[in-house]
Amino acid sequence: MPKQPCARRFLLLSRFCLAFVITALYATSGCTAPSTQTDSQTVTDQPFPDNPDLWPSIRQERIRTLLGPAMARAGVDAWIVLARENANDPIASHIGAENAGGLAAFLFFTDAEGNLESLAISPETEATALSEVSPLDDVRSVPRGTSMYVAAADELRNRNPRSIAVNSSNRNIADGLSYTQRVALEEALGSTLSSRLVSSEEIIIEWLSVKLPQEVEIMRRAAKLTEQLELEAYDQVVPGETTDADLARFLKSRMAELGVVDGWAPDQNPNVNSGPDRGHSHSTEKVIMPGDVIQTDFGIGVHGMWVTDIQRFAYVLRPGESEAPPEVKARWEHAREGSRAAKAAMRPGVRGWDVDLAQREVLQRHGSIPIIWSTGHPVGYWAHDVGPRLGGAAGGAPPSGDAARELRPGQTFAFDGFFGWTREDGTTKTISVEEMVVITADGAEWLIDPQEEWILISGEGQLSS
Repeated sequence: MPKQPCARRFLLLSRFCLAFVITALYATSGCTAPSTQTDSQTVTDQPFPDNPDLWPSIRQERIRTLLGPAMARAGVDAWIVLARENANDPIASHIGAENAGGLAAFLFFTDAEGNLESLAISPETEATALSEVSPLDDVRSVPRGTSMYVAAADELRNRNPRSIAVNSSNRNIADGLSYTQRVALEEALGSTLSSRLVSSEEIIIEWLSVKLPQEVEIMRRAAKLTEQLELEAYDQVVPGETTDADLARFLKSRMAELGVVDGWAPDQNPNVNSGPDRGHSHSTEKVIMPGDVIQTDFGIGVHGMWVTDIQRFAYVLRPGESEAPPEVKARWEHAREGSRAAKAAMRPGVRGWDVDLAQREVLQRHGSIPIIWSTGHPVGYWAHDVGPRLGGAAGGAPPSGDAARELRPGQTFAFDGFFGWTREDGTTKTISVEEMVVITADGAEWLIDPQEEWILISGEGQLSS
């Protein structure tokens, strides 16, 4: 059984790491970290402080450097987004259209080399303010009462692009153009230009799936904080008393203290589960007991834009145990092997399907039950972001859809190391330790160090060293 001083050292190290991470966040954001001389709690307050200039500056750089090449890869010459208040387009915040009042048009044009031109056409009542903050090249004011559809159509007609992308798609982030807006736009364009309309889906996937280095660093620090909070939560466990929901409530309280928000639907974040598989779910009042395997699936949102998705797993020692029993150790080792096989397969030009296959070969070799979930998914602006899906290889299915997409440098992923088994009661349990990586020219790079071993919780509720 771990001795009290050892557990205390583990917790102190965890707290030190959290303080170090948070202080580093202030240093890299250009803000001054709160003093720790008078209040030891101050250092944990607001590790991602409000910075109204952060996203606008990153967004402008993303438009300047990434959008043109994304449009060229998508084979599209022009892209039009119509923005309005109260029912705005989902892509609005990425193009500087989040403050639209009256209907405005945001147009983007590119050549075969990916050179970009951008223009916003805005009602005169809002054009002045928009011109002062817009990330686009130009803002054109039109008199009040001018049909925005006609104004946008005139610009497109003058440029005569071969293809015009609009936000109509089965994918929600690329489906912001309403039916009535599309009817009005097609009427203004006329039959010739309307015949050139295509979905913007490929543009949006190509563009949003790649993150700038500055964005990756923000996500890296957020991932570290996510992990540290999960370790704090496991330190709260008293077997036979603490429930899964208790840990979820603890993490919610820490999020509130630190000024970060949920990485996905609040009712299902965090998902703490010490029982059988539940998939994406809320935490229940199940009591954590010796012999349980605890899964914590947790993500935070920072700066109103970026999110994390990290899973950490713990084993609760039974009386007389000082380490996990051999079969539990073996399951962990198999999951870790699958994770490392998937990571090794990640490199530019590889399909998401190939990454999934690399892990499934490990699972089959070690006798895992069939795993229904994909190995991983893009993460960044949403927990399930756009880009290649690290999946599709289950059951020998051929590559298709997002699983057939190739990985690119700058893409960020969350992916699981799997191993599943059938419990004595006939239910299943799956290890799905989840890590985050960024794709580089040389392969995948961890955003934070991966979990290498079980987190062990003693009968007295102490984390082992």
